[in-house]
Amino acid sequence: MSTFDPQAMIQRFQDRAEAVKRRGFPPVEGPERLRFIEAANLDFQDFAMLADATASLNEGILRLEIDLRPSN
Repeated sequence: MSTFDPQAMIQRFQDRAEAVKRRGFPPVEGPERLRFIEAANLDFQDFAMLADATASLNEGILRLEIDLRPSN
């Protein structure tokens, strides 16, 4: 299992937001389809982790805690 890099996650959110602005229609065939599927998988992973997060807001600072330890 690779280690989780929060900065990489933030960069993926930024990249996906930019891609949404540029993209007219989702790719539907060939290599573009594979890239779309790979991006969708990463998006799902990120959203799923955030959905499991414990959030707190203290003095204007949002903190998300996500336990990435394997479950027993």
